[in-house]
Amino acid sequence: MKIERIDPASEAAGSLLSMSDIYMAGLYPAESNHMLSVDALAQDNVIFLGCHIDGQLAACGAVTILFDDDEQLNYGEIKRVFVPDEFRGRGLSKHIMRALEEELLERDIRIARLETGIRQPEALGLYFRLGYAERAAFGTYDEDPLSVFMEKDLMA
Repeated sequence: MKIERIDPASEAAGSLLSMSDIYMAGLYPAESNHMLSVDALAQDNVIFLGCHIDGQLAACGAVTILFDDDEQLNYGEIKRVFVPDEFRGRGLSKHIMRALEEELLERDIRIARLETGIRQPEALGLYFRLGYAERAAFGTYDEDPLSVFMEKDLMA
């Protein structure tokens, strides 16, 4: 297994992101899906990672570095963590999450936030196990009954 920065516009990443889009569209209405586009994932404030197994892209995830005006702090928002069916059950999401958290710590950013959906019990379980706690909506999000907003202090 190898986790590294990848180009979100690559064919392999595009395939994974398309699978993610289809999966999420089956769970939530469009207004409750807050996924970053390929162009947004290619921005300078985004770190997009891929996990390769035997040369095949098996998982991905991103973190966007943002600034919270109210709290006067930089934070990372975890986005686009996805593992296709054939690679699930191997702990790849956990490895991607830890790698994204390490990227934040290397930049002296101690707060990680995310938004996920209520219809993803596996994701919710992972985030709770990794130390994320529920919080109010943040950034540009509005409260949504289909969303769960979470945060982790990476220095705790």
